[in-house]
Amino acid sequence: MTPRRARASLLLILVVAAALLVTAGFQQTLTFYRTPTEVVHGPSGRVRLGGQVVPGSLGTAGGLTLFRVTDGTTQLQVEQVADLPGTVREGRDVVVEGQYDAGRATFRSDTVMVRHGNEYRPAGSGAGSAR
Repeated sequence: MTPRRARASLLLILVVAAALLVTAGFQQTLTFYRTPTEVVHGPSGRVRLGGQVVPGSLGTAGGLTLFRVTDGTTQLQVEQVADLPGTVREGRDVVVEGQYDAGRATFRSDTVMVRHGNEYRPAGSGAGSAR
């Protein structure tokens, strides 16, 4: 192998290694969520559901906070065990974590993420400021 080819190969290996490190770093920092349409038609298991709270759907019953989330195509009923943070309102974007119960067509949530600036953070994290 000529010295020129050896340097080119080494450079290629370094570029690939750097790309792998950057990709691994992004996977740890990005927050992914599924839309209501993806949750209804996708595999089961614990997921993050993101969408807009449907106006007129927010209420409480039997110790649960109930609301519907939409992506503009599909609406999905959400049951939240705890009270919602004050920043969650009808017509605003929300991300909730939990599991979809296909038998009841309901998403059972145990965590609500509220938007502070350009980030979604768990309610009560103390991060961000009221606007």
